[in-house]
Amino acid sequence: METLLARVSVGISELKLNPTAVLEQSEGEAVAILNRNKPVAYLLPAEKYEQLLDRLEDHELAALAREALAEPGDNIKVTLDELRS
Repeated sequence: METLLARVSVGISELKLNPTAVLEQSEGEAVAILNRNKPVAYLLPAEKYEQLLDRLEDHELAALAREALAEPGDNIKVTLDELRS
């Protein structure tokens, strides 16, 4: 059995009949799209997709910052007071 990563699921046939209704019934959550009872895709409302991309970007930027801090050399120590002036 496949693991569903969404609280709501719908078959492809039902999605084809009324995609807007599927999104409305999902109440802003992800929808697992099933084909023969196996997940084949996930449908995300635009707002959720944008939030996901923002979080991914934040994660990537944090990784870059950690890498930069780990590299010796160009790091300069400053105080908050120095930054404010």
